[in-house]
Amino acid sequence: MPSTTDFSSVPVLDYSLVCSPETRQRFIDQLRHALINVGFLYLSNHSVPNHLVDSLIDYIPGLFALPQEEKDKIKMANSEHFLGYSKLGAELTKGAVDYREQFDFATKHECRWKVGDPDYYRIWGPCQWPEESLIPGFRATYEEYLEKVQNLSYDFSSLISEALGLGPGGLAKFYDEDRLMQHRSKIVKYPIPPPGANDQGVGPHYDAGFSTFLLQASDHRGLQVQNLSGEWIDAPPISGTFVINFGKALEFVTNGLARATSHRVLSPKGDTPRYSVPFFQNISLTTRLTEEVLEFPPEVLKLRDARGTVGSTDSVNFSEFNKEPSGKVNLIGRIKSHPDVGEIHYPELFKSIFPNGFSGKGNAY
Repeated sequence: MPSTTDFSSVPVLDYSLVCSPETRQRFIDQLRHALINVGFLYLSNHSVPNHLVDSLIDYIPGLFALPQEEKDKIKMANSEHFLGYSKLGAELTKGAVDYREQFDFATKHECRWKVGDPDYYRIWGPCQWPEESLIPGFRATYEEYLEKVQNLSYDFSSLISEALGLGPGGLAKFYDEDRLMQHRSKIVKYPIPPPGANDQGVGPHYDAGFSTFLLQASDHRGLQVQNLSGEWIDAPPISGTFVINFGKALEFVTNGLARATSHRVLSPKGDTPRYSVPFFQNISLTTRLTEEVLEFPPEVLKLRDARGTVGSTDSVNFSEFNKEPSGKVNLIGRIKSHPDVGEIHYPELFKSIFPNGFSGKGNAY
């Protein structure tokens, strides 16, 4: 698969190839191409059970149909961990409203912060959940789903490391022991926009960590990724797959070998909303990417050089990895996106980011 050709579609990788010695290297080669030249891929035949995925999808319309007062009881502003409900249109991207409603959840975690610790230790902690009686079984289903995707994400990180010529354990140092790690997820609803509104479900952006696992939970098109020359390429739903993309932390620590690819979501067309469930795999809060030097084989570096220069994109977020620990970078990003939460729980950092206050909506960049 030539690395010098710009992509016009997102490749589909069959995870079952990893299970056989005869086909494993084919998967590694395909993953290397996706890492260096695309920044996105579909993963089919993954290890998360179909019945669990289907059960979660079945819950999603009922989650958003909960009474508004019940959703507001678990609003994100209650949580120093930036977990909970965000109402429709609460965020901006590049100055335009993101037309989405969402719930932020995360894997199970007890907050490690204590007096004297950095503030960014506080961004990981327990979720806020809707009342069990209102949506019975949802919490257990989603927690099981998050655990399965978490396990897949660690296995996949090992494959990323192998594909980049680092060996299976080459990225392990960027994660803490299990009790100190937490990974985030959202359940997102993109409604039909009103007549005359723009079509921005969420504007162009990068993700922060090493990798994101997206479940496109309805049949609507809308996800688009920006190729090397800046063109927007559709990534429509494919049943039974996750869409995986690579974040700015991986791009930074690999010195641009792995691509973080700009992406956006357009509002749905038709009569029904679009639903999606992204899972954001985090790295250690304390890791400083500038202090980690990774040595790549010459043959892998040649593939990056053959790619050429990446064109300008419409995304600029998560630019602080050159001077701050990962947790601080993520906290800054959270406050920019959710300044109401930052003003309540992180007033000093909020004031440094928004010295003149804010307009009532988050603005990631």
